Amino acid sequence: MASRIKEIHQSIASNPFNKIAVMVLRVIIGATFIVSGFVKAIDPMGSVYKFQEYIAALQLTNLAGCELVLAFAVPALELTLGVMLLTGCLRRSTPIMLLLLMAVMLPLTYFLATTNAVADCGCFGDAFKLTNWQTFWKNVALTVGLIYLVFQNKSVPCIYGPIIQWIVMLLTFALSIAISVIGYSTQPLLDFRPYKVGTHIGSKLKPVGEDDFVFIYEKDGRQQHFSIDSVPDEEDGWTFIDRKKVTPDLSPAQKAELNAMSIYDNGTDITDEVLDSTTNQMLLLIPDLPKVNRAYAFVLNDLAKACTDKGATLYAITSASQQQIEDWTKLTQPTYPIYTGDDSEIKMLARGNPAIAYIENGTVKWKRTFSSFPAKQLLSSTVPLARLSDDIAPSYQLWELLWPYMLIMIALLFVNRIYPVVNYIVDKFKKKDEETQSTDDI
Repeated sequence: MASRIKEIHQSIASNPFNKIAVMVLRVIIGATFIVSGFVKAIDPMGSVYKFQEYIAALQLTNLAGCELVLAFAVPALELTLGVMLLTGCLRRSTPIMLLLLMAVMLPLTYFLATTNAVADCGCFGDAFKLTNWQTFWKNVALTVGLIYLVFQNKSVPCIYGPIIQWIVMLLTFALSIAISVIGYSTQPLLDFRPYKVGTHIGSKLKPVGEDDFVFIYEKDGRQQHFSIDSVPDEEDGWTFIDRKKVTPDLSPAQKAELNAMSIYDNGTDITDEVLDSTTNQMLLLIPDLPKVNRAYAFVLNDLAKACTDKGATLYAITSASQQQIEDWTKLTQPTYPIYTGDDSEIKMLARGNPAIAYIENGTVKWKRTFSSFPAKQLLSSTVPLARLSDDIAPSYQLWELLWPYMLIMIALLFVNRIYPVVNYIVDKFKKKDEETQSTDDI
């Protein structure tokens, strides 16, 4: 049996198309892992939320609290291995390590596909959405390709030398960590979420006619809702009380696609009042209110006053319970209103606990974590609110990380080629000297 497998292996290796197949698989599989790792490294908090879903669905309580470590480590591993496979580094070890990774991911994604325990696998972050079955079959294809590379990857050499391969690995890993650190401390360097900077936010589900309202009438102390087509006759004893806007029953993701975030005050939808497109708002976004540092209380109160002085209103939006809001209010005595919203929508708008988002005339101007927010600059200077995020330029910061990385990779490739070129030239001179000396001897 072993000899038969060896014969098949040698037969494939001697096939002239084998090297082409190896190079194609390196590009396809390597690029897949590079994209997967990169988009997750960009948004570490998004990965934290996804790992929390996995841990809850799989009941892996022992891993609770490790989400942030995983959010940094997994993308770095995928990105590094993807680059190594694409360039041919560690030809024997890289496909084996990726195959071991797929040994975990393949059964996991099959479980998700059959149970739908987590609606979205998050394998490409928020950049690309795949169904659980699409993710499973993608992993099947990657696994088959990796099995082939485990046996045939050595047939095509690496573009880097042995020592430089380790430098490429460490350099790529460092790049991933740097991208994640910035994404965690400020905001993701690329925003793949619906509420990105420059988009309109608010209620795009505004009524366009009477059909978008329900009408409340009262009779004999009993209130009842009616559509425009079934409004009762007041001569029958019905008294008009109020009318309310009908809000479509959409998921947070569907509402996010419409940039239609919902904000509530004790259960009443006040989105249009808070996100008034004729005014400016500073939104304090708090997904997990009990975990917010109480030391922020005084700064937030000063921030609310400074916003008012500069023509904006500070609103806090949290997914906390009423009891948690009351506890926070008693401890911090906030001078700003606290409203509630859907946890997923709050996290989609900005990363951080808390985070700050500035809305000017209905348009998202900037957003950042509160820990990175220049509160002192706001309180002590005349800088306009719209300019308070000029110190962070996500696309520029990303380019500042990527161009040195690419430049070093090219330089390493050049350095790697110096030795064989020099060696070739030296051999040529030696051969010429030997021929000259041989001629002289004759």
